[in-house]
Amino acid sequence: MFMTRFSALAIGLLLAGCSSMNAAPSPDPAPPPPRVEASGECGAERVQDRVGRAYSEALGAAIRDESGAAAMRVIRPGEAVTLDHRPDRLNVHLDETDTIASLDCG
Repeated sequence: MFMTRFSALAIGLLLAGCSSMNAAPSPDPAPPPPRVEASGECGAERVQDRVGRAYSEALGAAIRDESGAAAMRVIRPGEAVTLDHRPDRLNVHLDETDTIASLDCG
């Protein structure tokens, strides 16, 4: 009789201990990265006249040289891109026909 009660008590304590391990509070989500407004560090304002033109590798090289951007990325519709914001990077947004839709920093 004593052994039955002791076994039941021991099993109850073990189960109670295990259940509290799963109830750990979830950590707070990470804060969003600071958003830096594009201040023209990538030189996008110097190459806005290229919007509406058909994109080519040669035109891309000319845009990068004229803008003075430290880096450039070409973004096509539906293409995955990183969300990191780099004010010195020129983004060349293309439409479905590889025409330059917009140019901005980020």
